[in-house]
Amino acid sequence: ATQRYVTWVTGYPWNSKSKDILDLKKAKEVLDRDHFGLDMLKNRMLEYIASIMLNIQNNGPDFATQSPILCFVGLAGTGKTTFAVSIAEALGRKFVRIPFGGMADSRVLRGQSRFFPDAEPGQVYKGMVRAETKNPVLLFDELDRVTETARADIMGVLIELLDPGQNNAFSDHYVDYPVNLSNCLFVATANNTTAISTAVID
Repeated sequence: ATQRYVTWVTGYPWNSKSKDILDLKKAKEVLDRDHFGLDMLKNRMLEYIASIMLNIQNNGPDFATQSPILCFVGLAGTGKTTFAVSIAEALGRKFVRIPFGGMADSRVLRGQSRFFPDAEPGQVYKGMVRAETKNPVLLFDELDRVTETARADIMGVLIELLDPGQNNAFSDHYVDYPVNLSNCLFVATANNTTAISTAVID
């Protein structure tokens, strides 16, 4: 158990960071290649990517994390998830998808204490280890599809994950040590917003 814990802790990208691609022309090429039409959305996305690029150029790589969190709302199959993949590619960042469909326990996100024999880290921590960089695009897919019983708990964890004032010291119960997620770019998707708590929408 201790060996597994050490493996998870040493596998985390504490200092490893991918270099952002600051090229708006390439970003447009990626969006046009992957999605036909959707001009209004693409233009908004290019504005968004341009603001990230300006922040990085003017204020250094850590300032870009203050960018607003994107949330794509629309019917199934309209390209919400693939748009998030395109953003990651356009910026040259790793991509991590965390599916919320049917999620029934906040421990899936936050991990379980090592007190339990079958404990392991949560999906957020695991995703960061898989990405091998501390600034990936983190996609929270289908936020509105969590189960009714666990919704309040999961929304509580989401507030901590998405709030720039709190996510620089996110604590996974398994690791039991704060990790800095403020370099991540957060994207969320949902079919509708009625099942998402007001605080998370805000």
